Amino acid sequence: MSRWERSRIIGLTAALLTVGMAAPAQADEVEQVVNGGFDGAADPFWSSAGSPITLTGGVACIDVPGGTTNRWDVTIGQNDIDLVAGENYRFAFDASGDPAGHVARAITGLAVAPYDTYFEQSPLLGSDLTHYEYTFTASTSTAQGQVAFQVGGSPDPWRFCVDNVSLVGGVPPEVYQPDTGPRVRVNQVAYLKNGPKNATVVTDATTSLPWELRDATGKVLKKGRTTPFGLDQSSGQNVHTIDFSSYRREIRGLTLTADGETSRPFDIGTDAYEQLRTDALKLYYTQRSGIEIRDDLRPGYARPAGHVDVAPNQGDGAVPCQPGVCDYALDVRGGWYDAGDHGKYVVNGGISVWGLLSEYEHLRGSRTVGLTIPESGNRVPDILDEARWELEFLLSMQVPAGEAYAGMVHHKIHDAAWTGLPLLPHLDPQPRELHPVSTAATLNVAATAAQAARLYKPFDAAFAKRALTAARTAYAAATANPRLYAPESDGVGGGAYNDAKVGDEFYWAAAELYLTTGEKKYRDDVLAAPEHTADVFGPVALDWAATAAAARIDLALVPNRLPGLAAVKASVARGADKYLAVQRDHGYGVAYAPANNVWDWGSSSVIANNLVVIAAAEKLTGKDRYRDGVLIGMDYLFGRNALNISYVTGYGEVSSQNQHSRWYAAQLDPSLPHPPAGTLAGGPNSSIQDPVAQAKLAGCVGQFCYIDDIGSWATNELTINWNAALSWLSAYVAETG
Repeated sequence: MSRWERSRIIGLTAALLTVGMAAPAQADEVEQVVNGGFDGAADPFWSSAGSPITLTGGVACIDVPGGTTNRWDVTIGQNDIDLVAGENYRFAFDASGDPAGHVARAITGLAVAPYDTYFEQSPLLGSDLTHYEYTFTASTSTAQGQVAFQVGGSPDPWRFCVDNVSLVGGVPPEVYQPDTGPRVRVNQVAYLKNGPKNATVVTDATTSLPWELRDATGKVLKKGRTTPFGLDQSSGQNVHTIDFSSYRREIRGLTLTADGETSRPFDIGTDAYEQLRTDALKLYYTQRSGIEIRDDLRPGYARPAGHVDVAPNQGDGAVPCQPGVCDYALDVRGGWYDAGDHGKYVVNGGISVWGLLSEYEHLRGSRTVGLTIPESGNRVPDILDEARWELEFLLSMQVPAGEAYAGMVHHKIHDAAWTGLPLLPHLDPQPRELHPVSTAATLNVAATAAQAARLYKPFDAAFAKRALTAARTAYAAATANPRLYAPESDGVGGGAYNDAKVGDEFYWAAAELYLTTGEKKYRDDVLAAPEHTADVFGPVALDWAATAAAARIDLALVPNRLPGLAAVKASVARGADKYLAVQRDHGYGVAYAPANNVWDWGSSSVIANNLVVIAAAEKLTGKDRYRDGVLIGMDYLFGRNALNISYVTGYGEVSSQNQHSRWYAAQLDPSLPHPPAGTLAGGPNSSIQDPVAQAKLAGCVGQFCYIDDIGSWATNELTINWNAALSWLSAYVAETG
């Protein structure tokens, strides 16, 4: 899913398993389901052909045939359900499966085309009837609603039974209060032995408090007193800080105790970062389009190849343009699915490729990391093999010679309409479309292909030559068409990724071409770019729509003879110093302070990329303050934050598990996996654009604008560009340690 998705797939907002006092009901409770107890008859419930409803002791059952493909291939439900926008509903039922272990997708949706799914849950059924109950708030009014149980998709036959189906309107809304755990907040993963070690304590106290560091047996290893910080604006909390940096022994299972609270456990050492460097990169294999994901390479994540022209996919082998855009089709198989949807976007792919290639170029340890991917063992570093999977796709999006806008690059390719969750890539039935070319996409290809040309040359000179030719062609085409912008309104079936400011992309592309070729025309374009002398290190240093910092970092770190190179390097250090100053003024040590405390979409990635700038400054200067700033900043991502959660799946005692995805969708279907370990969640987003966040997080302050729910695409997305920053940083920390 793109950064700007306005999805219609969750028209109703789930309020599942909420905690807190319920507010008074705003209306009389009204039952919407007729005959939900199946008293003597099944009407008006219906079921799919071939699976008639039978009644046994007032319980409705259907025999589910084996060998169907989709959940909705076998369904039992009731139509003509009234829904009122803004009203709260309680959806309840008893259900069982024989044999146990099957899943029923329980939905409230639209009974007529386009059959929108509004609310859904997929409980794992036992052999005995079990009661399930959920509440949600309607955002749509309709008299054509539906309550249904979708039970297809099993290779083997089974029997589904249901009773006491109820959808009651006018129920009290429930207040969501996150479980933030102990008030002592730490990096739940690991601190480095010789690095800074800081924690945050949420407390009403205004004077210092005693703290103790204990090992796994409870033995006190160190004592001290907290330093009162005061009000932390990003969370609205009064906090103290703990500095236990002087403890420098590698050890596991530590805890900190202060103000009557004991932190979640953590380690001191580098092992976790060595593993994370690998895990963060491994996400890309399971994001691949156009190839089978093998269980022997990624246990638990196997799936057939997606979008390779095998039904029900309509495939990426010959994708036409949207009507009126072009009269040709392109083979755009391969590449990475951008996020939790099935779209592939050049501008987000571009900054992601830059992240991986930059990691390879600047962090030598990543050159030997084994990823266990199909190409492993081919004498090319695995990180380059993985990046090439996306690079080949990016090159395939370039307009062929002889066509209008030859050399330009199509902005994106994705489904013609939004699909629901969960949906594995190979089951996506939607038509695929090429969207118009854009200057931004064209410059992304120019930049990354030029970067690839210098890095792949020792391993595949022919590919490097092809990449450089594509980069030159793209740069020339963009120069001839400098104002072809992706429209903001192009958000049906995929994110818009619109960007009407492309000076930074021109600067980035010119920089990469200069670094690869050393040619005067690219050098002159770099020096003439307004971005070259501007301060490009604002609150958001790097993003798909903000690429000037990528150019500045590479110009500073890659050996070259650019006039004024000393000033370029100094500018990176000044940018890093700005982030360090922000970090010192933050109760949680975060190198990020958005205007008016309005946190950005993907704030976890924003913070990570700001830390990349600080790490680049350390590589330029060798100064410890920059290294320490990176390490302190990493603490936030791993639990030293207001919600006391690690935003990286599988890292820390409590971590994000339910990022928005159509195939890492265990929250909706327990037979599917959670995101792989090492997946970065989007993080707090003050704008809370999705219905789940709007229902649960209204009025949230800064860091509290996050919920680990698969429906919250605004706060809990996963994307390829965010993991690129995480991978870069984990590699840096592993090398530093």
